[in-house]
Amino acid sequence: MRRVVVTGMGMINAVGHNKEESFKAMCDGVSGIDKITLFDAEAEGQGVLIAGEVKNFDPTTVMAAKEVKKADRFIQLGLKAAQEAMEDAAFNEIEIEYERFGVAAASGIGGLPAIEKNSIVLETRGPRRISPFFIPSALVNMLGGFVSIEHGLKGPNVAAVTACAAGTHSISEAAKTIICNGADRMLVVAAESAVTGVGIGGFASMKALSTRNDDPQTASRPFDAERDGFVMGEGAAALVLEEYDAAVARGAKIYGELIGFGESGDASHITSPSMDGPLRAMKAAMTMAGNPKVDYVNAHGTSTPTNDKNETAALKELFGGKENCPPVTSTKGQTGHCLGAAGGIEAVVCLMAMQEGIIPPTINHINPDENCDLDIVPNAARKAEMNIVMSNSFGFGGTNGVVIFKKL
Repeated sequence: MRRVVVTGMGMINAVGHNKEESFKAMCDGVSGIDKITLFDAEAEGQGVLIAGEVKNFDPTTVMAAKEVKKADRFIQLGLKAAQEAMEDAAFNEIEIEYERFGVAAASGIGGLPAIEKNSIVLETRGPRRISPFFIPSALVNMLGGFVSIEHGLKGPNVAAVTACAAGTHSISEAAKTIICNGADRMLVVAAESAVTGVGIGGFASMKALSTRNDDPQTASRPFDAERDGFVMGEGAAALVLEEYDAAVARGAKIYGELIGFGESGDASHITSPSMDGPLRAMKAAMTMAGNPKVDYVNAHGTSTPTNDKNETAALKELFGGKENCPPVTSTKGQTGHCLGAAGGIEAVVCLMAMQEGIIPPTINHINPDENCDLDIVPNAARKAEMNIVMSNSFGFGGTNGVVIFKKL
């Protein structure tokens, strides 16, 4: 079977505009959660006023000013992460065979700001005033479209739209393409920007979001006894996946090998996660990887009561008790929950943790929960030698994805 390695990475989120800045902030315990500025949540009467927004992002750093209106914010963020990953992979024009280099994009919702804006235009000004750029700026697969055009990538171009598991699924889909010889290289791009009135209001009406408006920096508290829901985040991540021999032949820096991935469905409830579905996805990934000793798990860890309790139980079952579980952290305390981008961001975090030998902490752990009694590396980063790392993502609809990387 063809082997798949990661040779380039990029990310942007609430705590940083690139992977080094973001990872350092996560390890320093910085929270990117603050009052919403992308729209006037208070004037709208929203019950939730906080989110993990990307601050001071200028889209003209990745696209011409006249093109900005043609791409919704999730695409702009995705272009930023993709640019960093491609530069990090250090290709040159001779090395790239464009027809064998594809894109696997991911987003949970896609262009919600454009959908919301143009719905208002329809209602107030009529259908003739809807922007001609609306549809191509909002479709999820247009993320891959914009990225492929920017970098001239003419291989397979696919998109995962599997809620909060989309970023992780895009990694496994890209790997399958390489393993099956459909391409030699795939650029994975996962992006989300749904901090809008409809986005916040929709999740809030489900009671899924934290309402700790007066203390934004401690609102996302995965595995804490007083967690009261997740905080919406936005951001993007990109990973260059390459066939192992091709990467070695060009002398690429290899961050890690993707040795296992697993997918499953809960078949249980549209929004309430089960323990069984995530456990089966983790078992599938472990089986594919050859049941290695895992040194670190970046959990889905949303900071919702049900997810964190069930994920803890599933991890105990997987590893044979809490005493056998490796350290498990959730970086959503720092970034918020970036929905379809989360799996991409957290895969990059896993690889950086393995490279740097530092486990980022689970911040805002104030009151231990007896139902979440794993080693969650509370509040402070920890140095550790890591050779195998796992990243979990679970989405609405009961869709689950897990990836496992190995240091080479």
